[in-house]
Amino acid sequence: MENVQSSANDAIAAAQDWLELIDRGDASESYERAAGLFKAAVSPEQWQSSLAAAQAPLGRPLSRSLKSSRYAEELPGAPDGKYYVIEYETAFEKKKSGAETVVPMLDADGVWRVSGYFVR
Repeated sequence: MENVQSSANDAIAAAQDWLELIDRGDASESYERAAGLFKAAVSPEQWQSSLAAAQAPLGRPLSRSLKSSRYAEELPGAPDGKYYVIEYETAFEKKKSGAETVVPMLDADGVWRVSGYFVR
């Protein structure tokens, strides 16, 4: 069995790299680096507009700290697989106490890639 801590670290690293892309507003690169499941669910254009819609009311993230990370093999509305549900406490320009949830999954090629992103 794979070392759980190393896969947690890999998943968190994938999430943080991906968040840096969306922090820069790079919708196309964040889409390219997302999991196959993510790309199957939304087109690049849909992702660009939903990312812009999510970020507009909040402004840019000012700080982000890891709140929790849990491993899951079953998630609502997603096929069974290997996932981490990673929660961040995020302070945005227009919302001081926001939260982001990033869901990396182990993609078919054995690389952790983001399959879901939620902000509130």
